[in-house]
Amino acid sequence: MAPALTIPRSAVLAAWLGLGGDLAQVVRCVQGDDEPHTVQAEGRSQPLGDYLAPYLSQGGHLSVSDTALVLPVPGDPAALGPAVAAQAIEAGEAVLLRGPDGCRALVPLIRRFGSELEPGHVVTWMATPVLDWRRAVVAAIGGPDEADRALAHGLAEATAALVQLDVARWSPLSDEVEAVRDAALPVELLPPRMPGSRLRMLATAARVRAIVRLAGTDRTASPSVFVADQRSAALRETDRAARRALAASTTFVATTPAP
Repeated sequence: MAPALTIPRSAVLAAWLGLGGDLAQVVRCVQGDDEPHTVQAEGRSQPLGDYLAPYLSQGGHLSVSDTALVLPVPGDPAALGPAVAAQAIEAGEAVLLRGPDGCRALVPLIRRFGSELEPGHVVTWMATPVLDWRRAVVAAIGGPDEADRALAHGLAEATAALVQLDVARWSPLSDEVEAVRDAALPVELLPPRMPGSRLRMLATAARVRAIVRLAGTDRTASPSVFVADQRSAALRETDRAARRALAASTTFVATTPAP
């Protein structure tokens, strides 16, 4: 059986918040094999389900008007404000939501324990009030179609650059790359109502990011400093496009405030 692609916990939570679902199912999918998640908000800790309960609709399903995934990195804070930017950059992911009580950022702090064969994770979501993020985030990542086109363009450009540099000749990662290409999206963790176009974009973006990470672990000596710099630049731009597409695939904004 092909391995499953790894998608950020924040992507799973953002997708469920945007499309709605049964609260117990949402918590189960977001937690996966982790220890039960908690949320630290306003000086107190509570289970993830308890924190999300106020967002339940009268029908008993989770309902949030606007939600977004952001995947910030150093130098690209993904339109996050100073209140959470440093924390989110360290985590590499965050969920933004807007509900009846205003806007919040949820940043997962992940502590790993156990062995390589039997790893475990303790996840604490840090909830912080933030200013209305919708216009800045939508401007940064664009809509799903726009982000999908940018991903395709970025991937084509990076592939051409890497081929020109003859990376394949001195990279020992071909087996790992093939495994990532064959990996499947863990659709069982995502809302059944998620559109097929978004699922395809999410899978492509997750696959591209995994390949970029593998390439970053390649310690094969480059023929020259120029080749090393060109390769790093190509991979960096590819990862940027993939982050944008992954975020767009799980971002749902019903209304954007006027400038």
